[in-house]
Amino acid sequence: MTIKEKQDEIIEEFSAFDDWMDKYSLLIELGNELDSFDEAHRKDQNLIEGCQSKVWLHAELNDGKIEFQGDSDAIITKGIVALLLRVLSGHTMDEILDTDLYFVDEIGLKEHLSPTRSNGLVAMIKQIKAYALAFKAKQA
Repeated sequence: MTIKEKQDEIIEEFSAFDDWMDKYSLLIELGNELDSFDEAHRKDQNLIEGCQSKVWLHAELNDGKIEFQGDSDAIITKGIVALLLRVLSGHTMDEILDTDLYFVDEIGLKEHLSPTRSNGLVAMIKQIKAYALAFKAKQA
């Protein structure tokens, strides 16, 4: 499935709800369904700077595609991590670097987050793209 198809799928899922309390519930559910995070990766170098809650992100390059693992100690933030990983994990460096994450605006996520969570979302996206850049630089 392409990044665009994954984003469109998320937009469709969130459009089923009018009330943001229901959308938050969906976010929490997505966070609860997130694959377990390897404790070996729960270290300071994998912490995202700029997030109010603790967010860990680990990336590995497998057959030209980046596989991400992530976790957070806050339930809504963990749902945001789950969304980002769902869209971007398993794609090439160029796909990740070239993508516009339009689903964030389409589902109204940024406007319904507190300023600190919104800053954290931006920090997570920056870190994911930084991993993609680093892997790309290693291959060059």
